[in-house]
Amino acid sequence: MTIRYCHAVSSALAILVGGVFVLCLMATTAMAQSQPDFAEWLNQFRRDAQAQGISDATIAAALTDIAPIDKVVELDRRQPEFTLTFEAYLSHVVKPERVAEGLDLLKQNETLLADVAKRYGVPPEVIVAMWGVESNFGHLTGGFQVVPALATLAYDGRRSQYFRTELIDALKIIDQGIPANRMQGSWAGAMGQCQFMPSTYLKFARKWNGEGAPDIWQERADIFASTAHYLSQIGWHGGQSWGQAVQLPEHGMAPQLIGLDVKHSLKEWGKLGVRSADGKPLPVSSGIRASLILAENAKSEDAGHGVPYLVYDNFRVLMRWNKSVFFALGAGTLADRLGSK
Repeated sequence: MTIRYCHAVSSALAILVGGVFVLCLMATTAMAQSQPDFAEWLNQFRRDAQAQGISDATIAAALTDIAPIDKVVELDRRQPEFTLTFEAYLSHVVKPERVAEGLDLLKQNETLLADVAKRYGVPPEVIVAMWGVESNFGHLTGGFQVVPALATLAYDGRRSQYFRTELIDALKIIDQGIPANRMQGSWAGAMGQCQFMPSTYLKFARKWNGEGAPDIWQERADIFASTAHYLSQIGWHGGQSWGQAVQLPEHGMAPQLIGLDVKHSLKEWGKLGVRSADGKPLPVSSGIRASLILAENAKSEDAGHGVPYLVYDNFRVLMRWNKSVFFALGAGTLADRLGSK
């Protein structure tokens, strides 16, 4: 009886699993049949771009003889496990060689950076730090042609609408006078030495001198102006730092006091036992309100045990640039190192 029952259940499960397999196969086949080939998709995209006002010259220059880039698809679909510790990340971003080069570049461009800082209210060391973190001062800007990379991602399906919009914006930039072959960047379309997506470029890139489209690939003045303008427009507070590393009291800190949604004055944090990283009392006269965060590593056992920082509103600005706590802490720390020499 038991044998017959188990056999019946097994048969039913086999039928069920087989049915699910057939349904999945049919769905996959239907999706494949509904997806046009790249040439057909590209022809339709050309028509859409023309309808949105992109010039025939730009469409011909940018969208002729392009094909999907297999490496871009591979990088987009890869989901690597994040295993780098915060200490390892920080030591890479703020390595001595980068600090030394940043200091040299600050000196080389002292007058220009001072003028940019005066116009936009962003300190020179912050501009240079963002430059260093984003592209290692222009040494690492990505080896992909932006238009074919974005076309690949717009066609491939994952976040296709987002990349389709970025592709249209890339064509608008070409219409403004930037040659298509100059538009190199990352596999995801971040361009130039400040790694702007096309939509970010159109909103925030600025030409420092003269007329024409800002050149964030080769012209330092435009790179500095675009970086500073972007930061100023997303909320940078002139005359205020981004934050600082701190020491917690020996008894620790209540979990409900930790996080970007909690703000207290430095005086209040001092009363709770928080001190500067060197053990000195916090400055209490600044009037700054700060949040306590922990730079936690991406492992569950590290939860609640990261490096403590008090961060200010400018830290939130850095996170609007890149939604990563590690990125914002790295950029802020590099700026501090450059500004303290």
